[in-house]
Amino acid sequence: MRSSFPLVFLIAASATLGAQPPMPPEADATLDSATRHRIIANAVAALKKHHIDPAVAEKAADALLAHERNGDDDSLASAKEFARVLTTQMRSATEDRELELMFTRHTIPERPPNFAANVQAWLPPGYADQIRRINCGFERVEVMPGNVGYVKLTAFGETSVCEDTARQSMSRINGADAVIFDLRDNRGGFPSMVKFLAGYLFDHPEYLFSPIENTTRESWTNSPVAGNNLAHRPAYILTSSRTISAAEGFTYNMKMLKRATIVGEVTAGAGHAGNLHSIGDNFYVATIEVRAINPYEKSDWNGTGIEPDVKVGALGALPAALKLATANTRK
Repeated sequence: MRSSFPLVFLIAASATLGAQPPMPPEADATLDSATRHRIIANAVAALKKHHIDPAVAEKAADALLAHERNGDDDSLASAKEFARVLTTQMRSATEDRELELMFTRHTIPERPPNFAANVQAWLPPGYADQIRRINCGFERVEVMPGNVGYVKLTAFGETSVCEDTARQSMSRINGADAVIFDLRDNRGGFPSMVKFLAGYLFDHPEYLFSPIENTTRESWTNSPVAGNNLAHRPAYILTSSRTISAAEGFTYNMKMLKRATIVGEVTAGAGHAGNLHSIGDNFYVATIEVRAINPYEKSDWNGTGIEPDVKVGALGALPAALKLATANTRK
């Protein structure tokens, strides 16, 4: 099962960004019966305290306790295997694919309830330096033949760190007749940058759906952007099976609002983000704590990915989008 946690959590867990080499595999740990019992008891308490749906929390907790009573976990000495098996137990009992028990030797800070308003205080140590080293994810920004603006974006950096970089990048393509956002290698990031970049594509405030945030005034774009000429230009988004999380959020909203043509592959399908609660012994329980309003349809992209409007292999996405853009601008 693919993890449903976006890069915002992976940054905290590994202190790396999607554009950098992955961390080496973590060392496992050996569990005895007393430790297993303690972890289960703490997981049950965390579920009942934090999950948005008490009925789902109760089912998951009952499943963990029943399996423990039956001795189903007695042979699990590996911390990683224990986490995997208990995750399966919770999901099988509830059909809640976001429930997860995670083992990691990294310290993961808990996301506060008012995360959007206090994201700066939550950023992991070194985040600003690391995201700036990759130019806040703006890997390539240029105006291509046919006067098509091209933005290769590998991460959605937090705007408290990356707003100036994003503003300068968008100003470089402000005179383009069409714009392409290349998210084929984008591993996600922060909703604040999704909202910031989306603001350039509208001449009025537009609501953006985010499955990890409550529906508030912060869910709206800051359109119109002063001096921006892109609000009515044709827009294209390139996707691959690696496009995930916040990158999917940007893609999904632009598709649902009929503001961009999606070109490429079906995206990864990891949309929801629960909060991670430490329960001791290097274990964390993930629960969903926000029930956001989706104005477009009942489901989002979680577990299914986003279907492109023009389906083509990732390598062929840019040529296909350029062909569409130049044909459109000639009209």
